[in-house]
Amino acid sequence: MKMHIEFRHLRTVKAIYECGGLARAAEKLNITQSALSHQIKGLEDQAGVELFVRRSKPMTLSAAGMRLLRLAERILPEVEALEQEFSGLRDGSSGRLHIAIECHACFEWLFPVLEQFRKTWPDVDVDIRPGLAFDALPALMKEEVDLVVSSDPEDLPGVDFLPLFDYAPVFVSSSQHPLAMREYVEAEDFRGETLITYPVERSRLDVFSQLLTPAKVEPAHIRQAELTAVILLLVASNRGVAVLPDWVVREVKYSSDYVTRPLTPAGLTRRLYAAVRRDDRDKPYMTDLLGLARREAERMQAA
Repeated sequence: MKMHIEFRHLRTVKAIYECGGLARAAEKLNITQSALSHQIKGLEDQAGVELFVRRSKPMTLSAAGMRLLRLAERILPEVEALEQEFSGLRDGSSGRLHIAIECHACFEWLFPVLEQFRKTWPDVDVDIRPGLAFDALPALMKEEVDLVVSSDPEDLPGVDFLPLFDYAPVFVSSSQHPLAMREYVEAEDFRGETLITYPVERSRLDVFSQLLTPAKVEPAHIRQAELTAVILLLVASNRGVAVLPDWVVREVKYSSDYVTRPLTPAGLTRRLYAAVRRDDRDKPYMTDLLGLARREAERMQAA
């Protein structure tokens, strides 16, 4: 005969063991003593063995009942943990937030945001994946990641691009560089220059997508560096020039040996977005993260 053990059976065995009798166990389980007796009899009929020693006071478990108790002690804590997890998912206090970043410089801005976020939402599983290493937006649609930081919005089904903040890509050079004397810098000024960039595709660099590629201008050399501080070190040493978001230059503050100039007479402006699935945008922790991100951006822009 197959046994059909339910969670209520395991809770019953554990309650009787802890309470030492039917009356107190029934009160703990919020059922009648008669209903509890019938439940025990049905369970023993399934098992084909006696699970409780009724002659003893307080009521004790038989050897077979102790085996069932050990099962209850293993399984019930896992069930309770799962119930708490599901409850957190329902009320929005827990979940998963895997972030992909298409903006290489955004690590400088995002880390302080996540440091604040984790203190408020300790039960949300946060992870960061460099979106430059894979196609971040298709991964978002396939639910492999939950948020993509991008400056290139697309019309994608079920995905919303929520504005975070605007920034200006600016020209950065040593204070001793001839172009440092200009009021602004244009595409033609990059001919013959060594351009220092992050190691990413040209299409994802503002200097190319917004300036050089449309003007069909090619720098004399391109040098790549992973870290913003290294780029600024090279620029301050007059080893080349760079184009970085204005807030990055203000935030890192590596040295006073470089200057910034607008790109074109009117300057360039870009907007950074958080791409999220429409079904996730109103989750409490998602809303809070976006609020923290915008406030941190405001702080950096005011610095």
